Amino acid sequence: MSMRVLIHRGSHEIGGNCVEVESGGARIILDLGRPLDAGPDEQVPLPPISGLDGNDPSLLGLVISHPHQDHYGLASGISEKVPIYIGEAASNILRQAAFFGIGGLTGTPAGLLRDREPFELGPFRITPFLVDHSAFDAYSLLVEAGGRRLFYTGDFRATGAKSALFHRLLCDPPAPVDVLLMEGTHVRAEVGPDGGCKTESQVADAMASTIMASTGMVLVAYSGQNIDRLVSVFKAARRSHRELVVDLYTALIARATGNLKIPQAGFDGLRVFVPQHHRVLIKKQGAFHLVEEIKDYRIFETEIAARADELVVTFRKSMEPVLAKHPALLQRATAIWSQWPGYLDMPSVASTRDFCQRYGISITIQHTSGHAGITDLQRLAKALKPGRVVPIHTSVPERFARHFNNVALFDDRVGWDA
Repeated sequence: MSMRVLIHRGSHEIGGNCVEVESGGARIILDLGRPLDAGPDEQVPLPPISGLDGNDPSLLGLVISHPHQDHYGLASGISEKVPIYIGEAASNILRQAAFFGIGGLTGTPAGLLRDREPFELGPFRITPFLVDHSAFDAYSLLVEAGGRRLFYTGDFRATGAKSALFHRLLCDPPAPVDVLLMEGTHVRAEVGPDGGCKTESQVADAMASTIMASTGMVLVAYSGQNIDRLVSVFKAARRSHRELVVDLYTALIARATGNLKIPQAGFDGLRVFVPQHHRVLIKKQGAFHLVEEIKDYRIFETEIAARADELVVTFRKSMEPVLAKHPALLQRATAIWSQWPGYLDMPSVASTRDFCQRYGISITIQHTSGHAGITDLQRLAKALKPGRVVPIHTSVPERFARHFNNVALFDDRVGWDA
């Protein structure tokens, strides 16, 4: 008995990961992601994997490494008969996101991933390793079967709030492995060996400097599911003696982590604004308890207008009509873009970019990646002592050989023995 691997997507592009692993006639899937270049309303077909319709018992389950759409985004289209394994906090986050129509998954997982706690699916022994990433509750996965060992990194970094997890992995790795299936987002010519990445702490410091230098309202655009960034924005606001205003979605995602140390409703210095489209959704779903639970920390439009220079406001498209009612407040406003800068060139963000231009609001980019630079990728490879390094989540797999030994390249949908 051996282990056979087939990458359905990800060997030549960043995102949309999907890996099928077979041993002894049984199969599992590692991630089932939606391509990053797919439009928000585009129908993306499922990969041609037998059993996604629930009618092939040799498919034992789908293991989702973390709650980013390019790793789970097609999972909502598979049969409920296919067991899904994911981290508990990740599952809760995706269930909350589904309520707001922002991706998400609503089913109950067949099993929950826990750091370094192995579980078995047929011939497969799977051990999750909690990692530092811009998604909360993210894991690398060690898959053992047929006497072979494959380590799938998922997405990770060493510069975030949980960087200690990376150093723990270096000090106590499951080495050696036969195959290191490794993400290579930053294996590109235009970035340096560190991926051009600041640490999350440096992002918080930069934000605090910008906020303290601002005399008017400060708007910060960041992902509501990037919990590390929420913490950074909150720290920067507090250092600047301002209150942070988050929308209801961000507040409920923070609560869904189950971590009471994450800034959320009830924290001193944090208020919750409920945009109009959230109010409509809550009324439609009869979910009035969601607003009732945060009522003591709620902030309304009139208070935002009156205290503009005392606040840091989470900037979403839903805030644009609210702010447009008070053009005088925007004359001294500052906007911080704390997401991948490339999004600013995408049609989906055009209205936000145009809004800032219309009101003369300068945009400052203060962001860091959720992915490891080449130097940290090399450190991981050295610790795991792989027989082969196989690229995934990269647009330039051919560059891996410049930085790693024993690199093997495989096209999508071409099976190979681990």
